[in-house]
Amino acid sequence: MLMILVGVLGFIAIAGLGLVFAGGDGGQAKTAKRVQAVASSGKVVDRVRKNQPDTAILRRKQILDNLKENERQQRKAKLNIGARIQQAGLSFSPKQFWIGSVIFGVVVMLLGLMLRIMPILAVGLGFAGALGLPRWMLGFLCANRHKKFTEEFPGAIDIVVRGIKSGLPVNDCLRIIAKETPQPLAGEFTTVVENVGMGLTITEALEKMYLRMPTAEVRFLTIVMAIQSKTGGNLAEALSNLSTVLRARKLMKEKIKAMSGEAIASAFIIGSLPPGIMILVSVSSPGYMAPMFADPRGHIMLLGGALWMLSGIFVMRKMINFKI
Repeated sequence: MLMILVGVLGFIAIAGLGLVFAGGDGGQAKTAKRVQAVASSGKVVDRVRKNQPDTAILRRKQILDNLKENERQQRKAKLNIGARIQQAGLSFSPKQFWIGSVIFGVVVMLLGLMLRIMPILAVGLGFAGALGLPRWMLGFLCANRHKKFTEEFPGAIDIVVRGIKSGLPVNDCLRIIAKETPQPLAGEFTTVVENVGMGLTITEALEKMYLRMPTAEVRFLTIVMAIQSKTGGNLAEALSNLSTVLRARKLMKEKIKAMSGEAIASAFIIGSLPPGIMILVSVSSPGYMAPMFADPRGHIMLLGGALWMLSGIFVMRKMINFKI
């Protein structure tokens, strides 16, 4: 009996120790499970945070999309004669422009025939007069108007900034720009004020102004106004930063223009040397250059030289034309 009792007591003691150790392992297991659950919940939170879109990323993506749309509209505006006429500040229609171009081309061709130039060359001059020179003049007027607009644009934004800080609404600031600034800035903002008065939002009115004046500065202002209307924030501070950026762009353009002045002068000299020498030789020794104009082989040589000159001028223009 004593041996049986000792065996039972030993079994109970061993079982008790086992239960104690087993209970400790269960607590540790529970703790481990809780830690794992917390860690997994943290991973879930991190995953949720990663999946949630960041506001700065969305804003950056929206700006990039707007800039891509800006480039697309600029390319479209360059090909559209009606838009180019509107950008140049002219009032006639595209139909009138093409009629005038055809008339000018016919006049140039007739002048070439009266001067006894070869008929093929006269026809080529007529096509150049109809398709080349009027479009070039239109592009020159557009670029000149864009330049005047861009020079005064940072000052217009400063007017809006000062007006907002003094408590004026944005519409009143735009009216002040339309009245106090020179052309073409005043005319464009007058149209913006009229569009807003007809029920358009400021962003929509600026979008329409961008079609008439497709410059990067107008697009920047449109993007800032669109983002501020959606996300809120300090408009005066945002426009003040925009004005600083635009003035820095203008300073960079002037710096690049000064640094590339030598290359531009070299391009003009290199491009003008061959025709200048040909004119001087024709004046001093007419018989030396006569075969170039009388012999068909001379015509081919002149045509080849002109094509090579045009290709060289095009390459040099690409090398000295910096886009900011």
